[in-house]
Amino acid sequence: MAGRGGILLPTKKKMTMTSAPATMTSTKKLRFSHFRQNLKVVILISILLCIFGFWKFQSQFVSSAKTAQLSRRVGPTLFVGPRKIAFLFLTRRHLPLDFLWGSLFEEADATSYSIYIHSEPGFVFDESTTRSPMFYGRQLSNSIQVAWGESSMIEAERLLLNAALEDPANQRFVLLSDSCVPLYNFSYIYHYVMKSPKSFVDSDIVAYYTWKFQWFTLIRKHAEVVVDDELIFPVFRKYCKKLQKQHNCIPDEHYLQTLLTMMGLDKELERRTLTYTLWNEFASKMEGKGWHPVTFSHASATAQRIQEIKDINHVYYETEFRTEWCRTNSTAAPCFLFARKFSQGAAMRLLSERWLQ
Repeated sequence: MAGRGGILLPTKKKMTMTSAPATMTSTKKLRFSHFRQNLKVVILISILLCIFGFWKFQSQFVSSAKTAQLSRRVGPTLFVGPRKIAFLFLTRRHLPLDFLWGSLFEEADATSYSIYIHSEPGFVFDESTTRSPMFYGRQLSNSIQVAWGESSMIEAERLLLNAALEDPANQRFVLLSDSCVPLYNFSYIYHYVMKSPKSFVDSDIVAYYTWKFQWFTLIRKHAEVVVDDELIFPVFRKYCKKLQKQHNCIPDEHYLQTLLTMMGLDKELERRTLTYTLWNEFASKMEGKGWHPVTFSHASATAQRIQEIKDINHVYYETEFRTEWCRTNSTAAPCFLFARKFSQGAAMRLLSERWLQ
């Protein structure tokens, strides 16, 4: 937290020490390691720029088949009727917090939302696997096996978006994990998201140490760009790899930001996510691992803590020395509509204490 009403995003910091010749050698090695890591990122971006330039040169030869594929898409200026938010759940298997989301959707008009779930291949949502009828049959039929930090995460997100784009009423697309919870009632979430003409994407593809968040909210135009991408995704699948000891390039946390920026759409973005995450940086350092999100338990999901999250109105990006004041369509607003990671006990407390009303 950066003072009341703000959040300080975690950043990787260099450890500096004085005295002892061994320390100078260690510092040189650290600088060389950082140089190599940054060089890899520069090479990746250079490759992307070269391929992007070639693609722009060849764009006049787009096939008629591609044009036919895009003909099913209906833009926001052409669609007439109630607009929907497509809720895209990226899950390992089932939805452990289905009871909380079911409560949210029960209060909503069925013409104002759609639900899509990417689970493990073959998993079916029915009366034996979910407590909420809202999720019956909502799973994708073409889901794939997903591994964290791999390009399969991007593929799963693209499958969700592609399925949601089949419904022309879907005009906003919200990606959620199986541990996400809503912080407000459906009406508030709907009007907040629909009011903004921009996508919400936490993005900065230049600063290497800036932490990226994959949990996006996209307008229909940008969802189409992601699904139709045949240029950037293959490069990420080949060159953007997760490392064991440090984060170099994690596909699902860098792909969307890179794609939309290279397509010249960065001015159409709110450079923040709508999903709050608390990172346990200290414990991760002690364990010698990367950062991990804190899981809220029944005991830690107190009324005071939830209200603190809802009161956050700006985000400070330490590596960029940038403060992002949270707005929707130029109007000041709370930063977060959702939060993760929440246990079943924590979600039950939110429901029982009626935090969504």
